[in-house]
Amino acid sequence: MSTLFLPAADLSPPGTGQRDMRRLIARHRIWDRLFGLLGVLALLFALLVFALLFGQMLVNGLPQLSWDFLTSFPSRRAASAGILSAWVGTVLVMLVTALVAVPLGVGAGIYLEEYAPKNLLTDIIEINVTNLAGVPSIIYGLLALGLFVYQFGLGHSIAAAGLTLALLILPVVIVATREAIRTIPQQIREGAYACGASKWQVVAHHVVPYSLPGIMTGVIIGLARAIGETAPIITIGALTFIAFLPPSPFGQPGQLLSFEWLAAPFTVMPIQMFNWISRPEAAFQANAAAAGLVLVAMTLSMNAIAIWIRYYFRQKIKW
Repeated sequence: MSTLFLPAADLSPPGTGQRDMRRLIARHRIWDRLFGLLGVLALLFALLVFALLFGQMLVNGLPQLSWDFLTSFPSRRAASAGILSAWVGTVLVMLVTALVAVPLGVGAGIYLEEYAPKNLLTDIIEINVTNLAGVPSIIYGLLALGLFVYQFGLGHSIAAAGLTLALLILPVVIVATREAIRTIPQQIREGAYACGASKWQVVAHHVVPYSLPGIMTGVIIGLARAIGETAPIITIGALTFIAFLPPSPFGQPGQLLSFEWLAAPFTVMPIQMFNWISRPEAAFQANAAAAGLVLVAMTLSMNAIAIWIRYYFRQKIKW
């Protein structure tokens, strides 16, 4: 007769397995709560540091803010120094940056995600674009010095500065555009194709509108980075002291637009702040703090406009 082997009976008391599972879950919950507590403490520490720095800048700079400060040129005397040329130069440089980087970045992201064939060349381009997003800004300054300033002969101009910052934020816009497009469900494309839409109609009428909020987020991040950059602007030869304004973009009477301002020398807010903060007088330190408040206000205003555009298109999609 064959011997029948039966599995050994579980001699542990009833409910032991459930108690072990409860202990394991409780132990993991303790680690989860500990990690959450550490995250909250790290966030509070970062907010505290930011509040202290911003509060110090507010205390030092707020008394210096006035209409004369905004409408006066820099001066060797701290009491009469202003930021007129600096904030005008910042606005013009950011205008060039946005006009160049946003269309090129969004277009490149759409092409890489929707039209480019999946081959080795595309993979190499994607890897390089992703890596360029983390390259230090001084490298872009050196590249722009040799390319825009000397090779193209743009000199130390607003056009060279705008193209430099556009080159700096271009990878950020491309990566953000691609990530936003990837979040669009494939069913939307298939539904549009089923209705007889062409590739361009699917991209223009469905993919881009639905991904526009994410694209605008990338544009906001890129422009916020560009407006505070100093290293590449110094590298291409921005002036630290300038007591005149570039020509008006709106031209003379009878002339709709003028592009003479693109070739004008310039300075920007970060460089003006760097110039003042490097001086030992306390009055110039206070002027630098006031200029910092203006720069923060400009950044928040620019971001607010972009967030409003993103919200507008998001609501339009819901309709």
